[in-house]
Amino acid sequence: MTQEEIEAAKSWVLYEDEAIIVLDKPAGLSSQGGRIKAHTLDDLLWAFAKPGKARPRLIHRLDRDTSGVILTAKTKPGAAFLGEAMMAKRFRKSYLAIVAPGAPEPQGGMIDSPLRRESIGREAYMRVCEPDHPDAETARSRYRTLASNGVAALVELSPDTGRMHQLRVHMGSIGRPLAGDSRYGGALMLGGGAVPRLMLHAARLTFPHPLGGERKITAPLPSDFKAMLEALDLAIREQSGSEAVEQV
Repeated sequence: MTQEEIEAAKSWVLYEDEAIIVLDKPAGLSSQGGRIKAHTLDDLLWAFAKPGKARPRLIHRLDRDTSGVILTAKTKPGAAFLGEAMMAKRFRKSYLAIVAPGAPEPQGGMIDSPLRRESIGREAYMRVCEPDHPDAETARSRYRTLASNGVAALVELSPDTGRMHQLRVHMGSIGRPLAGDSRYGGALMLGGGAVPRLMLHAARLTFPHPLGGERKITAPLPSDFKAMLEALDLAIREQSGSEAVEQV
């Protein structure tokens, strides 16, 4: 690893203690290896490895173009604890997304639509399907509108399940695909300008800590997301830095 890569990885730390490191993943960086042969967040975790010890372990993933909170464990027991907690649905995730055109109808609710995986060439897609489809996987997402106008809306999204591309497909299924999501029909131009990337940000993660209690970690909005909100005249109140980490 280069010194520049080490410094970049360390600049993404939102919270660290003896058991975990929580990072603010930038958009454009894959969580783990895929078809694209480039450095991934998993590779860059070597920046935090102690001499003679393994690097921290990723507990979950974010899509390449999604920014925000991602959790790692420093030890094997901590990773096992967190992995089991995630499987037991003890993690609570909150995302912010820009959708278009305008606010969804109704402006909040639950999307309970099973999904199935479909391969087209080397690409994998998720599709809404009937519950009795042989490949159907249960998928539930909650959403609520935070700000809107006739062009676009800022929504908060909370997945109850963790299917691939779940939030993206679910919002597309109700006619409000995420801005910048070329795979699932999202707008590529909004407010008179190009959408820079998939407008999805993992804003908050609440989870049980391996050493007891819970932590709630908040990642600030990245500059490209803020700029898009400003261009669309959509307002949001962000938490201050002192509120970024809570013990609950």
